[in-house]
Amino acid sequence: MSVSTFPSEHSADTHYQLCATDRQLILATQAGLPLTADPWATLGEQLGIPAEEVLARFQHMQDAGVLRRVAAVPDHYKLGYRFNGMTVWDIRDEAVPEMGQRVGELPFVSHCYRRPRHQPWWTYNLFAMVHGTSRQEVEDKAGQIRDLLGEACSSHTILYSSAILKKTGLRLKKQGDAPCSE
Repeated sequence: MSVSTFPSEHSADTHYQLCATDRQLILATQAGLPLTADPWATLGEQLGIPAEEVLARFQHMQDAGVLRRVAAVPDHYKLGYRFNGMTVWDIRDEAVPEMGQRVGELPFVSHCYRRPRHQPWWTYNLFAMVHGTSRQEVEDKAGQIRDLLGEACSSHTILYSSAILKKTGLRLKKQGDAPCSE
C-alpha cells in the first residue's frame, strides 16, 4: 500500500474547538477504525448518528486541518519488511513541491515530506520513507528515487531504523467540548 502524505496546502491556522460528537468520534477511533465491512456505519451506530454524518465530520475535521489523514497503517514488520530507510535528499528549494509530489506518488514510498535545512550540519530538505525485505532492496528503491530527482538533487543518504517505535494517532484527554453546530 502506498499513501502519500506530502503536506497539503491547508492547515490548522485558527484554533479549532472540537464539539462533543467530534470528540466522541476521535475517542472511538484512537485504537483504529472498526474492522468491519462498513466502519463508518459501525461508528455511527455506536454514536447514534448516520454513517454519512460520520464521514462528513471526518472530512470537516480534515478540511479544517485538525486531522491530516485517515489511513491504514500496516505493520510492515509482520509483512516481512524489516529494513526501513528514511531517505533524505538535498533538493533545490524551488523543485521540492514538484519533486516531493512525484516521490510521494511512488508505490514503494510510505510517506514523503519537506523538512527545513539546518545549515551547515544538515542540508537535506526532502524525506521519503522506504521499506524493504533487505538492505539492498531499500538501496535499490533509493536509486530509483535518485534517478527520478535527477539534477534537482545534489546529495542524499539513507538513515536506517534501529528500533521499532510504537505508532499512534491522535490521542485526546477527556475534557469539556464546544457545542456542535448541527
